[in-house]
Amino acid sequence: MVENARSVRSAAPKPAHVIVLGNEKGGSGKSTTAMHVIVALLKSGARVASIDTDGRQRSLTRYIENRAYWKQKSGVDLEIPTHFTVPLGDGETVADVEGREFRAFAEAVTRTEYGYDYVVVDTAGSNTYLMRVSHAMADTLITPINDSFIDFDVLARVDPETYAVDGPSHYAELVGESRRQRHLIDGRDMDWVVVRNRLSSQQTRNRRKVEKSLRQLADKLGFRVARGISERVVYRELFPRGLTALDTLDRRTLGADATLSHVSARDEIRSLLETLHLPAPRGADEAPAEPRNRRSGRGAGGESEPPRLRAAG
Repeated sequence: MVENARSVRSAAPKPAHVIVLGNEKGGSGKSTTAMHVIVALLKSGARVASIDTDGRQRSLTRYIENRAYWKQKSGVDLEIPTHFTVPLGDGETVADVEGREFRAFAEAVTRTEYGYDYVVVDTAGSNTYLMRVSHAMADTLITPINDSFIDFDVLARVDPETYAVDGPSHYAELVGESRRQRHLIDGRDMDWVVVRNRLSSQQTRNRRKVEKSLRQLADKLGFRVARGISERVVYRELFPRGLTALDTLDRRTLGADATLSHVSARDEIRSLLETLHLPAPRGADEAPAEPRNRRSGRGAGGESEPPRLRAAG
């Protein structure tokens, strides 16, 4: 009897590892970072789904659409994730709007939670209902910030004379509550990684001050700091064709020969992926489970929501 119970537990499907890109400020590189994480995981052989919860901006969705179009147009073999876009809700009240968006999001989660190794969620650069729900689901939360005190302000306030951290700001408090919510779901802790984007190539005084303040705040709030993408033109020119720095970049894919900047960009992304310490995929020998239907308590948008969403919502 004990052995049978153990077999049942070991055979139970494992949920996908949820990676959320979040920052209560636009222009920090969330969608670019999300796309590079997605492609890196796909190239490793993992099963990856993506969800864009920013129904207005749809930056990640446009990136993936560009990639799919260029794959068809050029004949180049480009990895494409299974992608879902949560449309903007409509209704006469805020509750109606949030309810429709939540049901669409829950449907996407239901269809991906047990059929993929990773689910990457891109969120809006503002404090929306779906943004908060997504954060509470995260196993790994990636918060890209530009390397300046303007972006640092979403994490904490600093003393104008000493640059010492005075206390957490609005977004850090939101993450703190999301971590508590995440722990209530299944007792697991969220891994929070703050990614520094647009790093200057020179060790300026401002850069040293930002580094010092981030170290202080990391100890207080419990996040890790990682180097992200620099201010490179190459990342902007990759978007129209849906390419990433990890793809083979040549005249066929890019329309021009790769440069040293492309090589440096690829090294940056590889270094970032190593810093994230994501769990290994389950492997091809473990078949993905079919989403359960409403009768077994797995219906989306109906009388029962996915387990993670019950606590998060």
